[in-house]
Amino acid sequence: MELHQLQILRELGALGSVTAVADALRVTPSAVSQHLAALQRGFRTPLTRRAGRNLVLTAAGEVLASAGAEAIDAMAAARTAVEDFEDAETGAVSLSGFHSAGQALFGSLLHELRGGSAPQVLLTDEDVAQSEFPALTSRYDLVLAHRMEHSSPWPVDGVRVLPLIREPLDVAVATSHPLAGRASVQPQDVAGERWVTSRVGYSPDDVLRAIAAVAHRPVDVRHRINDYGAVSAVIADGEAVGMLPRYTARSADDERIVRIPLEGVSTHRMIDVLARPENLRRRSVRTVVDSLRRVLSALAS
Repeated sequence: MELHQLQILRELGALGSVTAVADALRVTPSAVSQHLAALQRGFRTPLTRRAGRNLVLTAAGEVLASAGAEAIDAMAAARTAVEDFEDAETGAVSLSGFHSAGQALFGSLLHELRGGSAPQVLLTDEDVAQSEFPALTSRYDLVLAHRMEHSSPWPVDGVRVLPLIREPLDVAVATSHPLAGRASVQPQDVAGERWVTSRVGYSPDDVLRAIAAVAHRPVDVRHRINDYGAVSAVIADGEAVGMLPRYTARSADDERIVRIPLEGVSTHRMIDVLARPENLRRRSVRTVVDSLRRVLSALAS
């Protein structure tokens, strides 16, 4: 028993003939008859009977048509409720961000969305490897994710990708370091340094492995730290050099650090929003995405 079959039964009771039902629903009379026959197969009691040349409802058909009208009304109410939910400006929107994005964006995003008609944003941070970001869309409405520009694209099955910004990673050294005055560096210039980098599977380690490949020598990794604030402290102390995102990694140690563009290898990472397609139907979710774009644009400028 399907909803459109109940609708046909209801219209037959109201209009009194298969031809009239077909005209009202803009289908063929044979299609109406086929649907009524399919509906009848689910019941032992006849739902329709012949009255001259017309097909009319039996008492059982009238009972089912009445109950079907209630089901049709309930479905219409449910559809309207979903449409109202999707069109609402307010409402809670859950957003997950990786650590550096959270530190750089969350405060400004909340300021951007302050107001009575703005969505309520529920923030959390998830420090995961690149391959694990898409799975987070099952838990959050929006997922801030990053991947290196040269890496495999995000999967498209069941996930929408909204690009936000292309962010370079720079070599970072202490202000006292011999390279601090350079306008740019090559892999050969920094491959022999002591390094602080991320764990394997994260953007800085990807760049460091590219440096080693281009320079044709292994790099000396002394520390593996994922928090950019801690990385900045190690760099500022002069203990090691590292890679820092240009826009989304700022700390109290920035005055003791010099960031230098790295040439000769790909250093850009893509910061994107990942989401389930159905979540992006909601106006409140799209509002948060628009605000994220404005906040990141201001940060990059």
